[in-house]
Amino acid sequence: MTNLLFRRQLRRDSTSAEVILWQALRNRQVKGRKFRRQHTIGKYIVDFFCFEEKLIIELDGQSHQNLGTEYADILRDEWLRQQGFRVLRFENSEVYTQLQRVVWAIENEFGNSGSITF
Repeated sequence: MTNLLFRRQLRRDSTSAEVILWQALRNRQVKGRKFRRQHTIGKYIVDFFCFEEKLIIELDGQSHQNLGTEYADILRDEWLRQQGFRVLRFENSEVYTQLQRVVWAIENEFGNSGSITF
């Protein structure tokens, strides 16, 4: 399967948290910034990406709570940061219960050069 077809499948099979956050981010609803979903950067496909801010947003579900996946996420985030990207991570549960706080944290990251992880 090509990368493009795989990304399309990921978009089609989005988690409910990804769907909820995408509804908040799409169509430049957050301070006029354009977000892409399931975007390829290097060998990785990130959940959401804002090119003008070099900002990546990742949502973590239960599959990210085992040691192997956590370690892979650390390596992935480090590589992305070395390429000049900022990475924000949120738990799916945060999107379900605190969507406004998640969007606020994303907005607050605009224009910052550092990175935060929640």
